[in-house]
Amino acid sequence: MTDQLSRVFAALADPTRRDMVARLTEADHTVNDLAAPYDVSLQAVSKHLKVLEDAGLVSRTREAQRRPVHLEAEVFDLMTRWIERYRRRAEERFSRLDAVLARMQDDDDPAHEGDNPTEGTAS
Repeated sequence: MTDQLSRVFAALADPTRRDMVARLTEADHTVNDLAAPYDVSLQAVSKHLKVLEDAGLVSRTREAQRRPVHLEAEVFDLMTRWIERYRRRAEERFSRLDAVLARMQDDDDPAHEGDNPTEGTAS
């Protein structure tokens, strides 16, 4: 996996990492803060953070003795653009399907018989 989008989706495939990201939307946290609700070692939490950091989702800074973890929210823009592109394509397909189904329903409805002047022509 070399592209950032693949790394981001792979990182977020794990529910613990998704929960960490959700908590980081509220405020920066230290590794100890992030580890508190989980029944795992600090080392395991650090490994999760390393995956998130490699994907560009989080960064760590140094503040005196603390190294708070910060969410890099601009990575969500990359994900949103990718999802939005395919959501629009799917909606266009559904709109075309709705139009075809509406025409088929009109064709089957005897009350609309003769309403469609293009009926019987190739399209």
